[in-house]
Amino acid sequence: MVDGGQQHPQQPGVVFLELAGQGLYEGGLLREALASLTNPHLIKRCAALEALDATGPATAARHTLRLPARRIQHLTEEIDDLNRRIAEAVKASTPGLLDVRGAGPDSAAALLIAAGDNPERLTSEASFAALCGTSPVEASSSKTQRRRLNRGGDRQANAALYRIVLSRLRWDDRTRSYLQRRLAEGKTRREVIRCLKRYIAREVYRLIATPSPAASRARAATAT
Repeated sequence: MVDGGQQHPQQPGVVFLELAGQGLYEGGLLREALASLTNPHLIKRCAALEALDATGPATAARHTLRLPARRIQHLTEEIDDLNRRIAEAVKASTPGLLDVRGAGPDSAAALLIAAGDNPERLTSEASFAALCGTSPVEASSSKTQRRRLNRGGDRQANAALYRIVLSRLRWDDRTRSYLQRRLAEGKTRREVIRCLKRYIAREVYRLIATPSPAASRARAATAT
């Protein structure tokens, strides 16, 4: 699970695809057989490569491709399992949060973590927006009325809202229309994204401010 905008310089999948696309070949046949495959099929095909009895470059190439492909499959299974467990925990705590358009298990979990175990302490959706770093910061002058990005707040929650915005900009027609309309009004893309994050924070707050009965019982039991 990649979160908070942090990226590793060499992801395992990237390294593997570089190996598969470079000079690892078996008389040209292995490379030719792999060249037309999409990434998931490439990994599956390389994981199934059988070792040759003979030694030499062909055997080394197959071994070099098979090991990372199987490792990628194993890590993918672990990621899928963790995502399922996170999704189950989110559903138990805040039903409906995963129904928010663009919100996956990792983003939903980050927002719940930011709210904490006692979301009732957040007195308003404005306080939750400030917690997530999406509340506007006045940057007006005598001649210009504008607001700038908020660099404070919980950056993990802010990153989660940003991922939801990007998802909606890709798949949601209303969000894309909103972007184009605000750009035509003179807003910058960054300013429009800030507005979208603010709207999503309001939508999320309404859900987390009303915990499920099961979550309420669990908190009551913990308090006693």
